[in-house]
Amino acid sequence: MDIPVWQYFVSMTGYIVLLLVLVEGMRRTPRLTAAFWLLSLVTAPLWADQLDGWFRWVKTVSVLIPTALVVGGARIAWLYHQNPHKVLAFFRGDWVLKVLYAVLVLNIAEATLKDFVTGNYFNGICGVILCITIPFPRYKNGKRVYWVIGKDKPTDLLFYSTAAWNFLYTTWNLAFVFGENPAFFASSFCILMAAELYPIIKGRPELYLIARVYTLAFHILIRANSDIFTPLMDSSSWANDNVVYYWGVINLALHVPFAIWYFTMQKKNGEPPFGEKSPPPLVSELEDDQTAQDKKLATA
Repeated sequence: MDIPVWQYFVSMTGYIVLLLVLVEGMRRTPRLTAAFWLLSLVTAPLWADQLDGWFRWVKTVSVLIPTALVVGGARIAWLYHQNPHKVLAFFRGDWVLKVLYAVLVLNIAEATLKDFVTGNYFNGICGVILCITIPFPRYKNGKRVYWVIGKDKPTDLLFYSTAAWNFLYTTWNLAFVFGENPAFFASSFCILMAAELYPIIKGRPELYLIARVYTLAFHILIRANSDIFTPLMDSSSWANDNVVYYWGVINLALHVPFAIWYFTMQKKNGEPPFGEKSPPPLVSELEDDQTAQDKKLATA
């Protein structure tokens, strides 16, 4: 499809701005957001007309269902953290963060498997490195918690990693999309850039994952129901096997030193490295808060 340059500029810029506004709105309205994502699952009967192949189906289901049920349920549960109701207490359990950790690993692993299937081996190795360098929510004898659902409004999903991991995830994912389906590279570039820009704009690196969750889920929901991106920003003409190959090589050259640094720091400190600007909360701080909350409920 012959699309003029100005249309790419307008459509891609507009989509990035829309996504930034979307993330801000969904962060600030956890109840409305939870309702939106639950209702989005009602569109499932329409997905068969747009989804083709195992990868697209697995990606859609593994993103939309956890976004609607797990992220939405946990944010609502912590919004009403003083309510002892069994369902709300269930969604305040430690299992939530472990499931979200597993979903992130699965999200990367799906694309990594596709990279290996399509012969994009260097980028596939990068996906493996990303999976093994995701900080676990909490470590045995560890002092910090790397995944948190905030107790204060708006009950954000907070992810305490490093700016380097976020960047490497972005460049790896861009290279994957460019090789797997270049027609949607332009639109995928928008959602990845929005997720990168949002925490920078807010000055809070720990907001990267919640921005990534909502931009990816929104994008996948649209693609599962209709193809609006092909007429707006079809980038199939950008396909280039040499770019795919060398992008994978460059990514691997960046990921390997990061992995060496990551595990060196983890061995030295007993826990993974994290951003100095926004360190993960201490386990003791969260336990003190929980103890105080339990006492308050017991005397209510």
